[in-house]
Formats: sequence, C-alpha cells, structure tokens
Amino acid sequence: IDKWLKNTIMKATEELNKPGCLSGFEDNAGVIDFDGRWALCFKVETHNHPSAVEPYGGASTGIGGVVRDVLGTGLGAKPILNTDVFCFGPPDFSYDRLPLGVLHPSRVFKGVRAGVADYANRLGIPTLNGAILFDERYTANPLVFCGTVGLLPGDLSQRGRQKPGDSVVLAGGKTGRDGIHGVSFASEALTDESSTGSCTSVQIGNPIVEKRLIDVILKARERGLYSRITDCGGGGLSSAVGEMAAETGVRVYLDRVPLKYAGLSYTEIWISESQERMVLAAPANSIQELLALFAAEGVEATSIGEFTNDGRLQLFYQGEPVCDLSMDFLHKGRPQIEREAVWKQPHYSEPDFPQPQDLGEELLRILGSWNVCSKEWIIRQYDHEVQGTSVLKPLVGKENDGPGDAAVIRPILDSDMGVVVSNGINHKCGRIAPYWMAASAVDEALRQIVAVGGNLERVALLDNFSWGDTSQPEILGALVQAAQACYDMAIIYGTPFISGKDSLNNVFELGGEISFIPHTLLISAMGVMQNVNRAISMDFKRAGDLIYIVGTTHNELGGSEYFAAHGSVGNRVPKVNPRLAKDLMDRLSMASEKGLVTACHDLSEGGLGVALAEMAFAGGLGATVYLEDVPLGEPVARDDLILFSESNSRFLAEVAPESKAEFDEIMSGTGFAVIGRVSDAEMLEVYALNGGKVVAASVGEAKRAWQRPLSW
Repeated sequence: IDKWLKNTIMKATEELNKPGCLSGFEDNAGVIDFDGRWALCFKVETHNHPSAVEPYGGASTGIGGVVRDVLGTGLGAKPILNTDVFCFGPPDFSYDRLPLGVLHPSRVFKGVRAGVADYANRLGIPTLNGAILFDERYTANPLVFCGTVGLLPGDLSQRGRQKPGDSVVLAGGKTGRDGIHGVSFASEALTDESSTGSCTSVQIGNPIVEKRLIDVILKARERGLYSRITDCGGGGLSSAVGEMAAETGVRVYLDRVPLKYAGLSYTEIWISESQERMVLAAPANSIQELLALFAAEGVEATSIGEFTNDGRLQLFYQGEPVCDLSMDFLHKGRPQIEREAVWKQPHYSEPDFPQPQDLGEELLRILGSWNVCSKEWIIRQYDHEVQGTSVLKPLVGKENDGPGDAAVIRPILDSDMGVVVSNGINHKCGRIAPYWMAASAVDEALRQIVAVGGNLERVALLDNFSWGDTSQPEILGALVQAAQACYDMAIIYGTPFISGKDSLNNVFELGGEISFIPHTLLISAMGVMQNVNRAISMDFKRAGDLIYIVGTTHNELGGSEYFAAHGSVGNRVPKVNPRLAKDLMDRLSMASEKGLVTACHDLSEGGLGVALAEMAFAGGLGATVYLEDVPLGEPVARDDLILFSESNSRFLAEVAPESKAEFDEIMSGTGFAVIGRVSDAEMLEVYALNGGKVVAASVGEAKRAWQRPLSW
C-alpha cells in the first residue's frame, strides 16, 4: 500500500479544493473559514489504552490533550466546544467472563465519564455532542474519542514560522516522570498485566493549570509575542520541538526544563509526556515581554533553547552534548513500511424467524437496549451552558430530555451565524462490510447536520480509525476498504476531510489468545449555519401536523439493533447512494431554511420505530403512522423489516398542513411521503401493510423503557 491515506482521504480534500478549507492535515487541527473574519478549527483524538488501565486519568488527559491541539493550531485558537464518543463493553457484562487483568466495563464507563466531565467543566468549555456505544468486543479495549472545536482570527489561522535565533519557550505545567512512553504504550497490545504495569504511562492532568495556560496564551497571541506554537503531547518535547524545528534546527538545554521533582535523567526530561505544556517560538525582541506576561498570570514559562539554521537537533545537559542528529534523518530516515492488505467478503446468513405478533413489545425492547437507550445520566454531568453560546444542546424537547441530533452554537454573540457539530459511527456493520460501514458513518454525520437545519455547503469532516492488528492482511484490508469509502463519499457529498487521528493496534492478549475490537470509524462533522434562529430540534411540536418520511427504505437490517435483539447479525447492511442522498439532503435543507419544517430527526439505530418514539416522547405528543405509505426501494412484505430497517439517508420531518404544498414541491423527485400525523393522545400507533394495528404503546411507556437502563 503506497500512502493509502494520501491517496484516499487527503486526496479527496485536494481534489475538492474548497476555498473555505483553510488548513487540512497540516496543523494540530483542521481549519475552515467561518465568516471571513473568524475561522474554526476541529480536532478529535483517541486515548484508548490509558483509559483501559486508568479510566479517570486516561480520559481526563485525553480531553486536556485535544484542547491543547486546538490551542496549538495556527497561532492559537480559543476552545469553544467539546465532543466525546465512548465505546465500552456492556455495563452488565458478567464478572465470571471478565478476562484476567481487565477492568469491568461499568468501572471503565464511570471513570471515563468522570474524567472527561471534571476536566472539561473546570476548563469552562461546554460538552455538547457525542455518543456512547456498547459491544462485548470493547470490554478489554475501550475506545475514548475526545474532540474540541476552536475559534481564532482568520488571519492567524495558518501555522506560524519561527526564525533562527527565536527562543524555544516551554510554558505551562512542570515536567515529571508521568506519561513516559505513553505513545509507545498506546501502540502496544494490552495484556493481563497492563492495568498494573503500564499505569506510569498514563499522564496526570491538572485542568486549573491548563485553564491558566489557555488564558495567558490568548493574551500573548493578541500582543503578537510569539511566532509559532504547538502542544507538548505524545512524545513530549522530543515530538513538539522536533516537529517545530524540522525545517530549521534547534539547540535545547534540558537542564533548564522546570521539573516537578529532582532525579529525572535527561532522557526522561526529553520524552516525558507530562500534561498542560505548550512550546512557543519567541523572537528576541519579545521574549522578555512574553516571560513577564506569563509570570504575571502565574503560569510557568522558561526559555530552554533557540532555533538555528543548521538543520540539526542538538541537546545539551549540564554543559555536555547528549544528542546531535540531522533533522533530515530524524524525519525522513526511516524506510517506508510495506504491508499486505487482503479483503475477502464474509457472509452471514440472514436470520430466519417469523414476524413477532406484537411489534410494540419489540419497539420497547429496542428502546431499552444499551445502544439506543437514553444517555441522559451521563449528559447531565457535562456543562452545556458555559460560555453562553449554546443554541441546540444534547438534550432537547418539552422537558429537555429528548436525544438531539447535533449541537449548534453561536460563537460570536453579536452575530446570528452558528456552528453545527455532529458525528457518525456504525461499528456493527464493520465485520460484514467495512466499506459500507464507513459510508454509513459519513452519511449519518451529514444527515444529523441537515436534521437540525444545517446544509452541506460548508461542512468539513474528520476521521478517526480505531482498528485491530493492522499487521494482519485481512484486518488491514478492511481498513483500506473503509478509507476508500471515505474518499468516495467525500467527493460526491463535497465535504473535505481536514483532520484525523488513528489508533491501529487495539488488541488484547491473554494466554496466547488474541482478541480485537470491531472495525470502528468515527466521522465527525463541522458546518457553518447562516442563521441559528432557523435551528430545528427533533421533538414533535403540534398535534395535527403531518409526519413525513424523507428517503427510501430498503430491506437493510444487517448489523441492526432489531437483529441483535434476536441474536442475529444478518448480511444486508445499509448502503449509501451519495448522489441521491445529497440531492435529498440539499432539498430538505432548503425546506428547513424556508421555515417549512418544525421538527426533524434522522433515522439510525432502530430505524423508523425508534425515531418515531423519540420524537413523540421528546415532544410529549403521540403519533399515528401507516407502514403502507412508506416509500420502499424494493418490495418488502414484513412490517417489522420496514419499521426497524436502518437504511441510510432517511429523516422523519414534521410539517404543518398549510406548508404541505410548498414542502412537496421542494422535495419533488426524491423518495418522500406523508405517513401519518402528530396526535395529542400520547399514544404511538403504527398500522401494518394489511391495515391492522401492529404497535399500540403509550408514549410514557416508551419513554420509561428508553430511560430505564442507564438511570443510575
């Protein structure tokens, strides 16, 4: 495979060549234009292995690290929004089956939640978007994705350039032994000894130090006191300084580095991953003012060296040279790795069971499943209001407990322009068809933006691949399939990728037995909304309004929640026709911008049945729908397959009767239909293809089933 990333995901960005894409795969975060004056940046990181062995510390430093990525983008961005996506084993996983040395999923879950909430809340950054997935295959290898959106002046959005003679300034927390070999640990297989033997590789976070660091750096940025900035993350100074000086050269005096305690060797100082540290390049005419500003704000800052023009990395300790390497060798000296990738399509038989008599019971069962149920218990522990910019939060509806599709914020308070952030992830399809899993993740992230009233005109994507052992050809082959899907979808949807981060060795070894996580791809999306006053929540608003299904339903339940509830996998995964989907989404966006749509919700896990129930109990209203009116891609003779299909590119939309004609005209030529009405009876009624009633459940009963599993 020759540069598979550059020939797929990065290639899409180059070919699209969007003028609003200011920086892609060049800096610590990707950057897009916001309003001509301001720019937005976005980065999502993983902190998987650390969270497996020390959930609180691993997750808290994961969010702290990605915040510093944004702070180190361009000449410094203000963090304005956080996201988090977690993948765990089931909380009720049997202790009798728990592998030796593995923390129970419920302990990991609670520790990770607390770590992210404590760190982000104390930094004063709202956490507004995310997801939580459960699968037994994540039990030994949980996944923790942390993301941050930043705001910075457009004219400061490009990565800075230092000059020879500029000082190397280390700012923020002091350096200790915590986190040494953290990136090495993150690339190793987990074993039964990792929870005890690798804890020193987990960094120790201090959000108050980072908060002070953020504030003083933004002040220094406004004064123009430094020429370049980056975060001190994986690899510590070795990575931060080594990358900054790649085109110049540098001398670093390691004995000048402020330490938490005595006794560190120069090697430990150089590779420590202690948290809350940034590296800046400061010109000679501003170094003293910079150091004085940091001192006045109570933030440690020290000049530890200077940039040169000799193309060499030179390290000194107590007057003695301890390293002298060519930058060219350091960055280009390693030979390219060659690996073999093979993909053979697996086949899972379609389940063969009769349609259950009571689909209402099936709906309640799915609503109460781990992957569909309410995550309010976790969401409520995050601050959604800090900074005062939130428009649409994670929970919406009459009682603010319905599941929102995407987050919307207004970062500039005297402007109506907004930022919309969403995510897509569909690990269940990965073992069946990784290409369509990736395509589904892209489609989900984009339709969530459309569901809240956004459009695809100015949307950028991020990719985070978390895979098993990619030295195995068949596992790498699945990764290649997924990357190709990302390229294909991005080109047709017109949505460039601007950043990404991969975690490619999520393996657990015990007694010669090796287990892998499911192929997992998180797609995050960020878009610009012209007017946040047009943002739409997903809860039904008014009895008597029409319920539209927008998009075509297929017999696609491979990897679905419905099949999982029956102990099956299936083989017909949801596919994506991006050309048809883009046209449909563009038209729905137009209808929303005209004020014709009063509520909208994308169809994902659990399909039509779950989306209908969620819109109803979020709005405190009922609904009556008719399956015979659902547009089908092919004949489907079973009500359950229509009700729980997870076909992509579909929405439920609430439209007032007086807006029907105009809505129909806009959507003409796409797959859409009126399938029912909102009612004030607080009942969910679904009528079968033959006209009989197959679901009759109270909205309250559905809501209780949805809320019960995680009401801890």
